[in-house]
Amino acid sequence: MVDRLLGILKVRVLRGVDLAVRDFLRSSDPYVILRMGKQKLKTRVISRSVNPEWNEELTLTVENPSLPIKLEVYDKDTFSFDDPMGKAEFDIRTLFEVVQMNLEGLPDGCVITKLMPNRQNCLAEESVIRLENGSVLQDMFLRLRKVECGEIELQLKWMNIPNGRSASLQDYL
Repeated sequence: MVDRLLGILKVRVLRGVDLAVRDFLRSSDPYVILRMGKQKLKTRVISRSVNPEWNEELTLTVENPSLPIKLEVYDKDTFSFDDPMGKAEFDIRTLFEVVQMNLEGLPDGCVITKLMPNRQNCLAEESVIRLENGSVLQDMFLRLRKVECGEIELQLKWMNIPNGRSASLQDYL
């Protein structure tokens, strides 16, 4: 297995929709944790909301595109442990494959591929990978698991590393 930086993944945590209530006042104080391998990143806490708007960008370095990205949502508590509000997982293999294609000459806004929700992924609806301003973006809504309700909206943006090694997904499987 090769351990070399292949690119940077910018994960924009846009918002939560209909998140679980975990506080006394029929609300929550949610934040999101992203994990990929040994990396762990966290959004800020949004007070008293079950429909928080983070619009916060978290940056992951990618050495192995076959590693899943784990997302966890928690309710911040002051005098006790933070309450879990669900979790989800997604992979970036399809996004990585698209980045490796020759996309020159394709028009801005062009949809490269779509991923459909199924039992193996946490997608709540169709996820679109598209070209915008020369960047490959993926929009997704993730349905949270191990909780009564809630979805998280994300946008992924791949950033190539100048002089980075070109690898294929097969190198990591």
